[in-house]
Amino acid sequence: MIGKVVFISDSLAHVKIDESKVATNLMNLHIVFEEGERKILAEVSDISNEIIKAHFLGEIIEGKFFQGIIKKPSLNANVRMIRSEEVALIVGEDNNQSVLLGRSPLYDDHKIRVDINSLFSNHLAIFGNSGSGKSWGVARILQNIFEMEKFVPYKANVLMFDTFGEYHSAFKDINDKNSNYNFKFYSTASEATPRERLKIPMWLLNAEDVAILLSVTEHGQLPIIERMLKLVKVFAQDDEMANKYMNHLIAKAIMTILYTNQTASSKRNDVFSILASCSTREFNLEAPVAGVGYVRKFRECFLIDNKGNFTESILLTKYVSSFIDDSMEAYEPEKETMYGLEEMEKALNFTLISEGLLRNDKSYNDAIALKVRLHSLLVGKYSKFFENDEYVTKEQYISGIISKQGKKAQIINFNLEDVDDWFGKFVTKFYSRLLFEFTKGLQNRATIPFHIFVEEAHRFVQDDLDKKLFGYNIFERVAKEGRKYGMLINLISQRPVDISETVISQCSNFVIFKMNHPRDLEYIKKMLPNISAEVVEKQKTLQPGTCVAFGMAFKVPLIIKMNPPNPAPSSGNAEIFKNWGVPVEK
Repeated sequence: MIGKVVFISDSLAHVKIDESKVATNLMNLHIVFEEGERKILAEVSDISNEIIKAHFLGEIIEGKFFQGIIKKPSLNANVRMIRSEEVALIVGEDNNQSVLLGRSPLYDDHKIRVDINSLFSNHLAIFGNSGSGKSWGVARILQNIFEMEKFVPYKANVLMFDTFGEYHSAFKDINDKNSNYNFKFYSTASEATPRERLKIPMWLLNAEDVAILLSVTEHGQLPIIERMLKLVKVFAQDDEMANKYMNHLIAKAIMTILYTNQTASSKRNDVFSILASCSTREFNLEAPVAGVGYVRKFRECFLIDNKGNFTESILLTKYVSSFIDDSMEAYEPEKETMYGLEEMEKALNFTLISEGLLRNDKSYNDAIALKVRLHSLLVGKYSKFFENDEYVTKEQYISGIISKQGKKAQIINFNLEDVDDWFGKFVTKFYSRLLFEFTKGLQNRATIPFHIFVEEAHRFVQDDLDKKLFGYNIFERVAKEGRKYGMLINLISQRPVDISETVISQCSNFVIFKMNHPRDLEYIKKMLPNISAEVVEKQKTLQPGTCVAFGMAFKVPLIIKMNPPNPAPSSGNAEIFKNWGVPVEK
């Protein structure tokens, strides 16, 4: 017996220590209040010279542990240390459905296991300071999963958005350990091979994806993007109907200008400006325009007489109006086809001359801003990520991501080390949206689960403009709805305060490594009502590679010491002594 119970509240008990019988440090250890057949488990959270304070955690009933208690123990309850067989109840069972997480530094390195369903069928957050062991912990957990002897997770789909390229070394040789497993690598580095280079099909982007890619900030730009996407699908067909549609748009734009009250020279300048960005074989400055017994070049129709009028105004009007066909506005191509940034820019140019934009200064300025951004993307270093050799459907593209040379790939690493944050955010949001829609559309719900690991999540999973512009944020949608479709998100971050509150609030499991920043600690306490002050205090003194884990997968908050991953991710500090040193001449 440890001592006598002297005080009991709703969640706390004070026990006066029997110094003659207690000769060990009880801090953070578990004790049992035993009263007849009842066994109530508590954790020691504070110790003074005479009193220990313990928080109630749950009850042991017929050899099983249940969280929470209904009836408190009495002051006459016997208080003792937890027994070894009872420790096993709270650190997880050893079976083919559980995975090893690490060892307990409090209980003689007792192995700590967790049920795979409880941990991986819910969203997970992994927080900790830089150097606290987050990357090691993630690598170790996944390595333990793929090193299980009684379970082969062949159909796992783990997508890692690797901001610093840390995880390649940890998983690249996974096939050597088990031929059933394969690691796939996508890189944003300029020296990446064609097979490894990140490739995103433009035709799989929806309006929201394009808006994120082009850094849209105004609602008025969204209809422009939607119109552009409709036109690019038509123009990508590269057939007679596409040419007819382009002629229709150019003709309507020119007729709009001809019927304005501008001077003839101003009208001519506006028409020539249209043809500079949008032209076809029927509409260009050298196109032949046939009159009665003569032919003029299109530009010659804009010669101005001494009265300030076009000399061929009747011929011009008749020629241009002959291409207007309002039925084209309802035309939709029968099949999808591939297109890239060049086709997108062409479609935007035609969108820019469309009726409703040309004479509207606000809409015109919004479109010009999009045009500048799209052209910068086209001629910039990121254009190579949108180069594709053949058309693929959404299903074919996803199938290609999770396969490697005809075999199933379980871990897919996207190395975002060589791109800026805005592009990295686009990439993570695009794949999250694509996979969410795919899993949501499966006939048999949640039969193909995907786990997304977002390293440096505070840089991407933010409370940004998406909700204001689109009415939703894809990460928040995945956090709120993805679990039931098998779309799970795993956040890895050293700054949880910068992550969307909605996403964190939907996480059911937490692995917290050492954190010291007051704002982050306060944020965690505020956002997670089930975290106690004791848990927050515990993590302040943790060693690198040691964490506090709690949530649905854990019966009680546990301190876990993880074994170093083998091989380790490339997340260590620089070897200053080694790199500074030079030979000393004697």
